[in-house]
Amino acid sequence: MALIDKLFGKKEKTLSELSAAELRREEIILTKDRDKLFKKIETVATDKQKIFQQGASQKSPELRKALAMQFELKTQEQMLAGRQLNLRSKELLTVSRVRMMKENAPKMSGAMGRLNLTEKDVARITTWIEDDGVTQDMYNERLDEILGLGAQSDKDAMAHAGLSSTGQEVMNLWNDMDRGTIKQDEAFEAADKAVRRKNESMEKNL
Repeated sequence: MALIDKLFGKKEKTLSELSAAELRREEIILTKDRDKLFKKIETVATDKQKIFQQGASQKSPELRKALAMQFELKTQEQMLAGRQLNLRSKELLTVSRVRMMKENAPKMSGAMGRLNLTEKDVARITTWIEDDGVTQDMYNERLDEILGLGAQSDKDAMAHAGLSSTGQEVMNLWNDMDRGTIKQDEAFEAADKAVRRKNESMEKNL
């Protein structure tokens, strides 16, 4: 897989050698790919509902058979996109973790784990990324073990790992909605503006 090769040293730089700025650029690319998969899964799910409803309203066995085949194909497409989303999310988590460590290392005096990944580490990480059976939660725990994260001294820093200030702003808006201090439409508009503003700023610096 080209992206994994790029991240884990089969190109010019290894993941450990990328600067925080380069890692941030990789995050932007991965986030865009992940968001496209989100939309694809949502679109397929909507299509499936329409196909199912159409089949329920039909009485012709021939039409129902054709619609059943379409439903099956859409389900297969949805599952494939789901596997791709799982892989892309794990790649994004990996880049975010390493970027966070690089940005915080000077402040944490070496308490933020290790950045020098061995060939064995890379092989294990690559296997976990490609393994559909390894969920994001499982991958998160295993990645933290390899990077030497998870100690009590890292707890606060890891609370927002992989989450930018803009991402935290979105989280805060959701919390405000939970408390009833802002309406959903207002929160969505504020979140959308915040993310668009951040992405536009990052793209200008690429």
